[in-house]
Amino acid sequence: MGTALFAVALSSAPAWAGGVTAGTLIENTAVANYEEAGVPRSINSNTVTVRVDELLDVTLASLDPGPVVARPGNAVLTFELTNQGNGPEAFRLLANTAVGGNDFDVSFRAIAIDSNGNGIYDEGIDEILAAPQTTAILAPDAALTIFVLVTVPDGVGDAQTSNVDLTAEAVTGSGTPGTTFAGAGVDGGNAIVGNTGAQAVARGRLINTVAGVELIKSVTLRDPFGGTSAVPGTIATFTIEARVNGTGSVNNLVVTDAIPDGTTYVPGTLALDSAALTDAADGDAGAASDADGIAVNLGEVAAGTRHAVTFSVTVDQ
Repeated sequence: MGTALFAVALSSAPAWAGGVTAGTLIENTAVANYEEAGVPRSINSNTVTVRVDELLDVTLASLDPGPVVARPGNAVLTFELTNQGNGPEAFRLLANTAVGGNDFDVSFRAIAIDSNGNGIYDEGIDEILAAPQTTAILAPDAALTIFVLVTVPDGVGDAQTSNVDLTAEAVTGSGTPGTTFAGAGVDGGNAIVGNTGAQAVARGRLINTVAGVELIKSVTLRDPFGGTSAVPGTIATFTIEARVNGTGSVNNLVVTDAIPDGTTYVPGTLALDSAALTDAADGDAGAASDADGIAVNLGEVAAGTRHAVTFSVTVDQ
């Protein structure tokens, strides 16, 4: 007489970051096959059913590639929260702006959710969470972009930094891995704290930048006799060096200068960093005329950068 025993799983479920979906029923029935008096027979065991409990896990990360460059006024820090558990869960959010070691502390304004999914805070579009700041229920593996809105105070020094910590905690509960919340899971099952403790902290960083512009103007003279005297007919070439100091950058930097009385602009002499510019107000960065003087648009200029504008005039005869 031969006998074979084996078990058959009667149901399965998709695997998520936290494993099999919470509330899934895993059913199993054993089968015995044998012969009795030469007749093949089989018999089933009772079916054992196990309901998968909810695992509470979460991760949180800053999405900013580096310190957020900020000046006094409003600033935005960006984070991503992911439900790493195997069941639907909401998460409470708390921003701490008074982190030890900060050069300055920002003021907390609000926490917002990326409602349109573009990864950029859009005022009036992205949802501002009311206190206590709590996300909607997230499905397993679902990720959410979160914005922490802050204000940088006045009087902050150049290159000073500030950290902001964002904490996310499962609404059902958190604690030491393995902590059980009886009956608090999906379909009345248990909710069990996973390896993250159902709590995560991520840090955003801001750096205050102060950039200033220094203009240094010089002149060289070439008189009609090959010397350097200022006489009628002398050509005076002016150089204006724009230096951007500090950190960060300045925007829309435009250098202008009037043509001095008693002189006449020499057409075609306007240049930026030795590259010729046209006198007409056209597609390049410069324009020049006797009536309006010279103007050169340098645009956005990073700190630590220097640019030289040159042009020539003739002393009137």
